[in-house]
Amino acid sequence: MRGAMVAAAFLLAGCAASFYTRYDAPVAAEVSRNWRLADVRVTVPDELVVSEAKSLFPHADIVWREDPEGDRKAQVAAIVKNAATIAGRGLKGGQPVIIDISLARFHALTFEAETRLSNAGVHNIEFTAQVVDARTGAVLFGPKFIEAALPALAGQQMKDARARGETQRSQITAHLVETFRGWLNIGSDPRSEFQRLGG
Repeated sequence: MRGAMVAAAFLLAGCAASFYTRYDAPVAAEVSRNWRLADVRVTVPDELVVSEAKSLFPHADIVWREDPEGDRKAQVAAIVKNAATIAGRGLKGGQPVIIDISLARFHALTFEAETRLSNAGVHNIEFTAQVVDARTGAVLFGPKFIEAALPALAGQQMKDARARGETQRSQITAHLVETFRGWLNIGSDPRSEFQRLGG
């Protein structure tokens, strides 16, 4: 068993890549300070591929395991919507706005990867977002493509995290909240790059 894991690690060694949390310039602060969040709408295109493969790095657009088996597209849409809603509470202005999000990728770690990897694995989330006037539907900002990747905890690190009450959901949500706050210019700039074995 250990030999197979070592062999897999060598095979994966050539797959290290750069991952990012990035977007173009955020909303101007003098603009977003006038907004108040009325709603968040998340669309998951039909063409996105969902995988339930019990492997290290399934080839798919949507990989998510912490919810019971079911509509994975609805599950990940709910996570993204919740994060954007939390971030949007920082909008304190008078103009009601809606954040429209179209998901392109939500590739979290499988339980197999979480168990077998160490210092490897990526939660890779990508989407397009725009802000529209809640009353008229007029586009106020965007659409903009946003990448929100973060290093996934695996092995003993994730065991320790789960013992503290953390989950993949809580870690991904926290990162998405930070990303949305930065993009809306109501929080610190989260943009960064890292290299890691991941999907």
